[in-house]
Amino acid sequence: MSKIVNTLLAAAIAAATSLTTGTAAHAQNILTVVVPDWTGGQISCQILANGIESELGYKVKRLEIPSGAATLEAMAADDAHVGCELWPSYYPVKDKFFAEYGGDGSLTLYGEHGVVGASSYYVPRYLIEGDDAPAPDLVHFRDLTNHVDLFKSVDSGDKGRLIGCPNANWECEDQARADAYGVPFQAVELGSEAAHWAEMQGAFARGEAFVAYAWEPHWIHADLDLVRLELDDYGDGSCWPGCGWPVDVTMNYGRTDLAEKHPEVSSFVQNSFLSNEEQNVMVLAVDIDGRDLEEVVNEWMEANADRVMAWAQ
Repeated sequence: MSKIVNTLLAAAIAAATSLTTGTAAHAQNILTVVVPDWTGGQISCQILANGIESELGYKVKRLEIPSGAATLEAMAADDAHVGCELWPSYYPVKDKFFAEYGGDGSLTLYGEHGVVGASSYYVPRYLIEGDDAPAPDLVHFRDLTNHVDLFKSVDSGDKGRLIGCPNANWECEDQARADAYGVPFQAVELGSEAAHWAEMQGAFARGEAFVAYAWEPHWIHADLDLVRLELDDYGDGSCWPGCGWPVDVTMNYGRTDLAEKHPEVSSFVQNSFLSNEEQNVMVLAVDIDGRDLEEVVNEWMEANADRVMAWAQ
């Protein structure tokens, strides 16, 4: 009998301990913030995650996954709770999750992030301006058709070479766009931002012809003198991918139930704001000066402590 009593007592203690531990873990308010796979987005979301920790006392996990559909799907599955700097034109599946775009409402836009982005294809200015410029009439993306030979390479054969988005998850549709415009170019994907910018810098230093995808804001425009090629207006989106990207007013976002379960967090996310100019300085420090990203973020947060504190009000 004593063995039975002792066994039951031990089981009761174990159950109580388990319950206490689970309650304590819940009380810790653990949230997961999605961190994007480009430097500017990483900086923005690290600032947001750090602020949720320092100002609201939450424990924040950073989830680093390729941006795009996977990000929204993970959040809809409750594997993540908060995200920042969503570029609407790079998330075609947004109409599945956001009520604002006709979706099921499982995810919500929690206000403008601050960064305003624009995307296109760029060529070096020396190709189109100056007495010796080989392509002075190159203004619109479709004008590339007149200069195929200028952009040919070993790997593009009899077509011109187009340096497309560095990551397929961004769903830029570079090849589909070239085909829609009837531009005989072969789109190549270099697989990483580092390789993408390095190729552009190397070609620029050698004075070679290249056309490459890029976006603003970005430090590349301070490093290289580039000219944006025109693309047809995005309009209502029905032209995609036979047109350009819309201007992206980037958004902070998260699970819709965040506002009910953690209203102070949803308020903080909604209040947070980072401008193009602020982000550019930090991206330059990380990508060009080689500084540690966390160090740069912490330095910014120390310099803007009062502002971050106000986000929590």
